[in-house]
Amino acid sequence: MTHSSVDDILFSKENLLRVLDNLDTGIVAHDTARRIFVFNREAERITGFPREEVIGRDCHEVFGSPLCGSRCSFCGDTVFSEDQRSYPLNLVSHSGEVRQVEMSLTAMKKPDGSLWGVLASMRDVTDLFDLRLKAADMGRFSGIIGNDPKMLQIFQQIRDVSQYDFPVHITGDTGTGKELVAAAIHSESPRSEKPFVPINCGALPEGLIESELFGHVKGSFSGAVRDKKGRFELAHGGTVFLDEVAELSKHMQVKLLRFLQEGSFERVGGEQTLKVDVRIVSATNKDLKKEVLKGDFRDDLYYRLNVVPIRLPALRERRNDIPHLVRHFMEEAARQYPHTSPRISREALGMLMDYSWPGNVRELQNAVRFAIVKSGGGEIGPLDLPLEIRGEVELKSRKGPSRKLDADTVAQVLLRTDGNKAKAAKLLGVGRATLYRFLKDYPELYTGS
Repeated sequence: MTHSSVDDILFSKENLLRVLDNLDTGIVAHDTARRIFVFNREAERITGFPREEVIGRDCHEVFGSPLCGSRCSFCGDTVFSEDQRSYPLNLVSHSGEVRQVEMSLTAMKKPDGSLWGVLASMRDVTDLFDLRLKAADMGRFSGIIGNDPKMLQIFQQIRDVSQYDFPVHITGDTGTGKELVAAAIHSESPRSEKPFVPINCGALPEGLIESELFGHVKGSFSGAVRDKKGRFELAHGGTVFLDEVAELSKHMQVKLLRFLQEGSFERVGGEQTLKVDVRIVSATNKDLKKEVLKGDFRDDLYYRLNVVPIRLPALRERRNDIPHLVRHFMEEAARQYPHTSPRISREALGMLMDYSWPGNVRELQNAVRFAIVKSGGGEIGPLDLPLEIRGEVELKSRKGPSRKLDADTVAQVLLRTDGNKAKAAKLLGVGRATLYRFLKDYPELYTGS
């Protein structure tokens, strides 16, 4: 077959369509006005839209919004300036099914080099994700380490909820990674190219929090020397993460509720009503429902925030992830400090597995860093672990009712339990009466009530 005859076949519209329809990659092509002129069979399967409803139409009109969300290069004044671009994408099909796609865009240019359209190829990796979930073989997802079934469920929840703008409320103990989950929801969503703005509601002074959230105008209070945008304005198009939301005062709860209801606000000292488009993810280590019952949190705000709840398990509930996390933290340290080659002995890892981890993943990270320094960047042994870990694990390993107390151990446990004798007795494995009798002989160990 001659070169010209091959060209004739390929330039035949019907033959070219046959070639495209036999690819296992979705192909979509549109001009600079976003009018679609190529949409192959795999693109139909991935998106759920039939070809006849797509060809010749504006892609935003067809899909109801940009297919590629905030990454769209044909929105407003945005211009596709690269020759090629690739990124992962979650999209919602015509039937409402969330699909994970690897998207690649290629510029189509005229002979003079000017842009006349774009060719998008989509590879569906949803089944691969689902298979890894079923096989419990994820390891990590969107920056979160975990292979425990509880974490695999969290990964699935993140993937499912990321495509919707419904408010998400994350609960979990301190150190479980609530901000990581919020950031993952953002990065997996169509808003991922826009800002992710975290706000620690418990760390902002009461007198400044309204200005921080909503901004202020010049002269509205002492020190307001210029107009300032608030965090909600800065997050326009993206996601706001309200951490420790239970710490908001009643006054700020009212302000936040109004914003959630109307999507509008005024800067402090301003009269102009502003509107922004943000997705709200909130978190707390408290039980918000109990806060409502106590009268400390508004019930109407609770129901606005708690539309999609996600509960993060404590580290002690997913101990099988501890080796993965330890390895990750050691690899992280080795990259940051190339002169080290941290390793961990079986005995030390066993002690980490047996510890109760009240500080969760954050405490584990700190413990690994402490041990790396103590071991000189070499192999981590039991003696390189923090004292509280060794003390608790050694106490647990002592058998039988004839457990003896010593002053050093009791002092450590009382410090660890903030002087709570009931908790200390439980941790020490003795009755409260036994601990009380011991403390009578060592009054200097305990000065509380």
